[in-house]
Amino acid sequence: MRRIAVDAMGTDSAPEAELEGAIQAARAGYAEVLLVGPQDRLSQELAKRNAQGLPIEIVHASQVITMADKGTKAFRLPDSSIKVAARLVREGKAAGMISAGNTGAVMPIAKHVLGTLEGVDRPAIAQVFPTSKGTPSVLLDVGANVDCKAHHLVEFAVMGETYYRVIFGVERPRVGLLSNGSEEHKGNELTREALPLLKQLPSNFIGNVEGRDLYNGRVEVIVCDGFIGNVVLKISEGAIEAISSLLKEALSSTISAKVGYALSHKAFQRFKKKVDYSEYGGAPLLGVKGVCIICHGGSNPNAIKNAIRVAAEFSAGKVNEKIERELAAAPQGSPQGN
Repeated sequence: MRRIAVDAMGTDSAPEAELEGAIQAARAGYAEVLLVGPQDRLSQELAKRNAQGLPIEIVHASQVITMADKGTKAFRLPDSSIKVAARLVREGKAAGMISAGNTGAVMPIAKHVLGTLEGVDRPAIAQVFPTSKGTPSVLLDVGANVDCKAHHLVEFAVMGETYYRVIFGVERPRVGLLSNGSEEHKGNELTREALPLLKQLPSNFIGNVEGRDLYNGRVEVIVCDGFIGNVVLKISEGAIEAISSLLKEALSSTISAKVGYALSHKAFQRFKKKVDYSEYGGAPLLGVKGVCIICHGGSNPNAIKNAIRVAAEFSAGKVNEKIERELAAAPQGSPQGN
């Protein structure tokens, strides 16, 4: 089994969610787990749980980055659980790391400590979304890069296509460029410059796609700049929460509705599972050496368990090696640079 480092102090309920998720992942045989955080506290909490004989080890980190810590302060903490987890990956003691901590700290720390892959100018966060066809779609970037150039979108397309192919087993996933219409003349200056470059890729690029295509299964991988991607992500999270809440309220508002809810309970549970982010674990930071999975701050044990699984599959599938190989052959719109 591959060894995955888990920042045990990242979630809103840390370290409970991380401990329970690590135990579930280790019990399922997904990976060996290195829990990173305060030794005494983690040891005490782990002793309360049925974890004897499982491949779980604690690695001490004396500092914790909170959601309130600004990027500069967080980055300078030398013994934070995020930075220690990243160093374990850099030193080859772990194949990957996961964290549900401050995203504004996880991204720069991972990029600085792990370094970037050959040919990658900007690492990108890839988020998985459910679709009406049952197969997921992946959107990137969802927040790592607010301002992008055309060649960054080419990088995102290569990285996203490779990730999808390995993790979801689709030989030629369809790749689309997020725009305000499917016609080639639509879009802004960035998308119009990126479109001809994306057409040159050997991947299954289908052209411009619209926001609705994120959920209808028309395409597997959608690329955009991090500003747009993050807005899409936050709107989607809010919409899913609202729909789930409104549906539950409507199904329990009257006696007849309650009877209907009881009869449709299994269907409602299936719906919740399809839109539950915890089933996908977390969002990979594509383009860094090693593996880095960024989880939601509200992650539950199931999300942590699945993030560990995805990190192990990412490493086993040699995603990074394939990204470097395919980026070497990708077209470049302009000299790389920040």
